Amino acid sequence: MSNPQNNINEIVEPIKEALHLASLSMTGESKKVETTNPLIRVVGGSSKDFWGASVKGVPLRTSGLQGILNYEPSELYITALSGTPLKEVEAALDERGQCLAFEPPNFNSFSTIGGMVASGLSGPARAAAGGARDFVLGLKMINGRAQELVFGGQVIKNVAGYDVSRLLCGSWGTLGVITEVSLKVLPKALCELTFSVEVGQAKAIQLLSNWGQSSLPISASIWSQVNASKPQFGNLFIRLKGAKAAVQTGYQWINKQCAQEKIPVVELDLFESKTLWNSYKNQTADFFLSPPNENDCLWRVSVPPVTPEIKIEAQGTLSPQTWEWNAAQRWLWAPIDLSNDIHTAASRAGGHANLWRVSQRGGIADKEAGVFPSLPGVQQRIQMALQKQFDPSGIFNTRRNQ
Repeated sequence: MSNPQNNINEIVEPIKEALHLASLSMTGESKKVETTNPLIRVVGGSSKDFWGASVKGVPLRTSGLQGILNYEPSELYITALSGTPLKEVEAALDERGQCLAFEPPNFNSFSTIGGMVASGLSGPARAAAGGARDFVLGLKMINGRAQELVFGGQVIKNVAGYDVSRLLCGSWGTLGVITEVSLKVLPKALCELTFSVEVGQAKAIQLLSNWGQSSLPISASIWSQVNASKPQFGNLFIRLKGAKAAVQTGYQWINKQCAQEKIPVVELDLFESKTLWNSYKNQTADFFLSPPNENDCLWRVSVPPVTPEIKIEAQGTLSPQTWEWNAAQRWLWAPIDLSNDIHTAASRAGGHANLWRVSQRGGIADKEAGVFPSLPGVQQRIQMALQKQFDPSGIFNTRRNQ
C-alpha cells in the first residue's frame, strides 16, 4: 500500500488551487487571468451518481486512499481509508463472523467506504439495527479550507464534544473530502429465518404494526406486489434474526397468529433468503430494474410506518409500489409530472419524498422538476451555516443534496 499521507497531499493540492481561483474571482482578478471553474466534486466509486441533483465540478478522486488501517474484532471496530472498496471491508469482517449491521448497499463493485458514509444510505436492516450514522465512530477529512481535521475516535464510548463525524454522514461531499473512517461492527446473528405471507398492502401494514409491539426479533421486512395490475395482492417477507430459541419461538408465534386468520406462511431456504435481501439491498430486484413504462421515474418516500397505502394514479392506474423498513421506506414508479402529487402525499403523512431515478425517456431533464423537497427555513439556515464553516469559498458546494 502506498503512503496514505502522500495520497492525501494529492487531494489537498487541488483544493488549494481551487481556493486560489476562488480568491481571484472574489477580488476581480479572474478578469485579468484565465481561470477555470474552481468547483470540486468528490468521487469515490461513482456508484451513486444517479441520485441527487446533477453532479457538477472537477472530479477529485479518492481512489488513491485504499486499505484497512486497523481492525480489532474484539473491540468491535474497523478503520479504513475512504477509497477502500466496501466489498473488501465486508469480506474482512465476514472472515471473523462480523458485519456492518445496517447493510449498506453495493450499487456496483466499486462502492467505497467513504461513499457509504457520505451518502448515509442503509439497507433492509435499517429499521431494526439503525442507520449508517449510528455506526460511525470517527473520521478524518479535508475541508474547504484545505485543512485536515479529525473527529471522533475508534472507541464506542467516545462522546467528547459535538459529534461532527456523524454530521458528515449524508453530506454527499458538500462539506469536504472524507479521507478515513472508523466504524462500529457487530457479530453476525447466530440464527436467521425468512418467511412470506401473501397479503395486500393494507393488511401487511396492519400485521407489522401488531408484530412490532411484541418482542419478535424482526430484523427486516419487505412488501412487494405480486402483479402490478393487481395492487391489492402482494407478498410480505419477514426476516427474523437473533438467538436460535428466540427466532424459533417468534416464528412459531407468527405461524399461530396467521393460522387464526387463515393466512398461509411459507418459509424460504437460506439461498432464497440471501438472494431476496441482497436484491433489495443492492436494488437488483425486478421491481427496481423494470419500470412500468419509459415515462416512469422511481420515487423514494419516507413516511411513518403506520401510514396507509399511498395512492398515486397515472392515467387511471395505481403506481406500482414496494416497501421496506416496516413500511417506513416506500418505493413507487410514477411520471415526473406527478411530482407535486407525490410530495404532497408524503408531506400530509408527515414524511417526505425525493426523486431516486429518472425515467428512460426524460433522463436528466426530469431533475429540473426538483429532486428533494424544500427544507424548512430553520433547517435551511443551519445547513447553509454549516457549509459556510466547513467550506466558506463554496469549493464543494455542488448542491448535490439540495
